[in-house]
Amino acid sequence: MTTTQTYLLRGAALLGGDAADLLLRDGEIADIGAGGTLNPEDGTVIPAEGLVALPGLVDLHTHLREPGREDAETVESGTRAAALGGFTAVHAMANTDPVADTAGVVEQVWRLGVQAGWCDVQPIGAVTESLAGEQLAELGAMATSAANVRVFSDDGKCVHDPMVMRRALEYVKAFNGVIAQHAQDPRLTAGAQMNESELSGRLGLRGWPAVAEEAIIARDILLTEHVGSRLHVCHVSTAGSVELIRAAKARGVAVTAEVTPHHLMLTEDLAATYDPTFKVNPPLRTEADVQALRAALADGTIDVVATDHAPHPTEDKDCEWSAAAMGMIGLETALSVVAGTMVRPGLLDWAGVADRMSWAPAAISGIPGQGRPLAVGEPANVVLIDPEAEWLVVPSEVASRSHNTPFRGLSLPAKVRATFLRGRAVVLDGRLQEDRW
Repeated sequence: MTTTQTYLLRGAALLGGDAADLLLRDGEIADIGAGGTLNPEDGTVIPAEGLVALPGLVDLHTHLREPGREDAETVESGTRAAALGGFTAVHAMANTDPVADTAGVVEQVWRLGVQAGWCDVQPIGAVTESLAGEQLAELGAMATSAANVRVFSDDGKCVHDPMVMRRALEYVKAFNGVIAQHAQDPRLTAGAQMNESELSGRLGLRGWPAVAEEAIIARDILLTEHVGSRLHVCHVSTAGSVELIRAAKARGVAVTAEVTPHHLMLTEDLAATYDPTFKVNPPLRTEADVQALRAALADGTIDVVATDHAPHPTEDKDCEWSAAAMGMIGLETALSVVAGTMVRPGLLDWAGVADRMSWAPAAISGIPGQGRPLAVGEPANVVLIDPEAEWLVVPSEVASRSHNTPFRGLSLPAKVRATFLRGRAVVLDGRLQEDRW
């Protein structure tokens, strides 16, 4: 490996505020000065006037599919997409094949991320063996492995047994871990295809009621409060879920929550196309739910934007709705969707985006060196964004191995121009840098 190059980011708006120069050297932010005042010190000058500088984004919910489903995604391809989206760290979900329920598998995923080098890959361990919801997985072994796992989830499946969930919450307290729950009562959603509503009745698709999510969240909040542990709620999708989480936080329960970009923007109306691209778990909900989610993200009830990047090969989506896999890709579009739904309407400023997409997710997982302030001496994980850019989403042009984006053909605001991982330029001028080492 070569030594880290020196870069001077000239005139970037720090967190959308005043223009400043950032000097990146030896993997750290070496200096910060008023725009146009720092010397390049024999480094490469990156003109950044008109661009916004944020800390590298951290995704708390990514499916990289490797090992086992390399036809859909690999750690290499998924992290290339992440870098283009401004992410310097992603958390890889456990529903691989074999399942990431042992120290050996999480270490394999972690090492693949190190080898790829596009961003940090922090594995999430399974809560139960084989995601079966019966026996706890090797939580302690994964926590003490080289992967240093602190977040555990059976995402894709709900830990539906209350005794198993209680034991998991109790177990992870020993090392300040967190259980990330996929809130879906399996009995209430058997065969469900879309949000339960008047529209699902007209379309002839079995409905997925909001209460199936809300009942699990309510139960888990009570268990978390009783045990005194930490709960993270994955992909919140309903207004009722928001109110449960808001009330729990008000009384001091250690619960955090995430929302996906697609649930901030898209509604159940898209199911009327019968296009399986829009089939997702949890399903797209109503406009009222979308507005509640945006308000909750703005006021901090929802802590994090997480992509739930879920790649699928063409054959798993190019079929009838009922047979199609659930999930959407989102690493390359996440920031733009947040810019369009939250920043441009004035619900969040860029500092708020930094909190919801970098600082908060890093704090929840405890991932080292990520989600740090843009300050001298901190790791040089930095993303430069053009807030005025508009770009067209073309599935064939994404870096992900899969193309199941629900935003295809849409013009989205804001574009990542550069991503620096500990001072290494992995993206410059919106393009991946193959010589990043």
